[in-house]
Amino acid sequence: MRGAPAWHRHRSGQHPSTVLALRANPPSPTRGEGRAARVAAPLFTLLLSLVFLVLPALSARAAMSIQEVTSSKGITAWLVEDYSVPLVAIRFAFDGGTTQDPAGKEGLANLMSGLFDEGAGNLDSEAFQIKLDDVGAEMSFDAARDGTYGSMRMLAEQRDAAFDLLRLAVTEPRFDQAPIDRIRAQVLSGIIANELDPDTLAQRKWLEALYGTHPYARPEQGTRQSIATITPDDLIAFHKANFARDGLHVAVVGAIDAETLKKKLDMVFGGLPQHQALSAVADVDPKLNQQLEVNYDQPQTSLQLAYPGVKRSAPDFFAAVLMNEILGGSAFTSRLFEEVREKRGLAYSVSSDLVDHKHANALAITTATRADRAAETLAVVREVVKRMAQDGPTEAELAATKKYFIGAYAINNLNSSGAIAATLVELQLDNLGSDYMQRRAALINAVTLDQVKAAAKKLLSAEPAIMVVGPKHGEAKEE
Repeated sequence: MRGAPAWHRHRSGQHPSTVLALRANPPSPTRGEGRAARVAAPLFTLLLSLVFLVLPALSARAAMSIQEVTSSKGITAWLVEDYSVPLVAIRFAFDGGTTQDPAGKEGLANLMSGLFDEGAGNLDSEAFQIKLDDVGAEMSFDAARDGTYGSMRMLAEQRDAAFDLLRLAVTEPRFDQAPIDRIRAQVLSGIIANELDPDTLAQRKWLEALYGTHPYARPEQGTRQSIATITPDDLIAFHKANFARDGLHVAVVGAIDAETLKKKLDMVFGGLPQHQALSAVADVDPKLNQQLEVNYDQPQTSLQLAYPGVKRSAPDFFAAVLMNEILGGSAFTSRLFEEVREKRGLAYSVSSDLVDHKHANALAITTATRADRAAETLAVVREVVKRMAQDGPTEAELAATKKYFIGAYAINNLNSSGAIAATLVELQLDNLGSDYMQRRAALINAVTLDQVKAAAKKLLSAEPAIMVVGPKHGEAKEE
C-alpha cells in the first residue's frame, strides 16, 4: 500500500517484514500453498486438534457453492452467496502492479494505491471520506509486484451507495495535487526511515544481487528521487494503462444474488477501457551460487539462502510444497527448527518458504543468530538441506504433513468473507478453476513419497545464493 518491503509477498500483498525474500505477496490471507502458517511447537498439536474441532463449522465453506457470474458487458466474477450476516465483501485485482512502474518513476503504482480514497468524481478528498463513513464501508487498495488489488466490505443494506463509491474510486480517481503531496510525504517518510534500517538496506542489495536489472529488483516504494518526479499526469496515464477489463479478476462473498451482482459489476467496472496497455515483463531466474556479505554493527547476524523454486502450474508443485513444509515451512515442527533451535539453540526461529512470483520462483530460507555463531548456524542449515536433498522426507513425515495441510486450509483461507474473496481471486490468478477447493485434498493425497524426494533433489541440490547481514568479523563465513 503506502510502503512495504518486498521479496516475500504473495500476490495479494502479504509480507513478513523480517524475511528478505522473493515473493512479495494478499493483505488478507496467505495463499496457503507455497507458504505454511507459522505454528509454535507446543501449539502444533493443539492447532491440529483445533483443525478438526473447527472443521465441521468450516466444512460448509470448504464445500461452498461458487457461481461464475458474467455481466452483460462481459465482466466475470466468482460469487459465493452467504446471507448468514448482512455483509458483502468484494475483492479484485488488475494485472500489472509495480513491475509496470516506468524507469525513473519507481513508486508510481504504490503512490497511486494510496489515492483512490482521496477523492473521485465530483467528490474531493474530504467529501469522499465523509461519504465512505456515512455508508459504513471499508475500502482499501494495494500495489504488489504483479498486480494492483482492491477490496471493499459493506453493509448489505448500504450496498447501492457503497458500490457507487467504489465505481467512482475505480473509474474516476481525481489525483488532486494536495492529496498527492500528502500521500507522497507519507511514502517519503517511510523511505527516509528505511534508509537507516540495516535490514531494509540489505534487502535492496539482496534483490539487486538476485535479479540484476529486472523490475523485481526495484524498490516498490520508489526512491527519494523517483517519487519526487511523479505528477498527476503520470498517475492518470498509469491508471488508464493498468485499470482495464481484460486484466480484471473479481470475487464477491456475502448477501447479494447473481442477478444483482451482474448489474453492480457493470456499474463499477463497465466504464473502464477494454484492454490493458502493459509493458512486457520477462521471466527471470534468481542468480544463485553467490554469497553477499552486508556488514552492519548489530548484535545479530541474519542469514538468507535462495534455492531454485517451482511454478504454481508445475506438475510437481504439491510435491515441492509438502517437501518445503517438512524442511522449514512449519517453523516450529520442521527439520530446520529441530536442528537449529531445539538441538543447538542457535536461533529463535528459522523457516523456509516457496516464493511464487509471476515471473520468478525460489525457495527461501531465513534465520538470525548471534554473530559469533553465524558460521555454525549456516553450516547446520546447509547440512539439513543437504540431507533433505539426498534422502528426502520419511513416510511418517509426509503422512502427517498431508493431514495438517489438508485440514488447515479452511482455517487459513476461509475464516471470513474477506478471506474467502481474497482466496477466490488468488485461485483465478493461478488459473485453478472454481472447483479447486473440492479437488485440492485429492491432489495432495495423490503425491507419493518418491515424488517428494524427487522435488527435494531437484530444488535443493543447487548451490544457493547466500546473504549474511551483520558485523564484519568473519564469523559468518563458512570454513
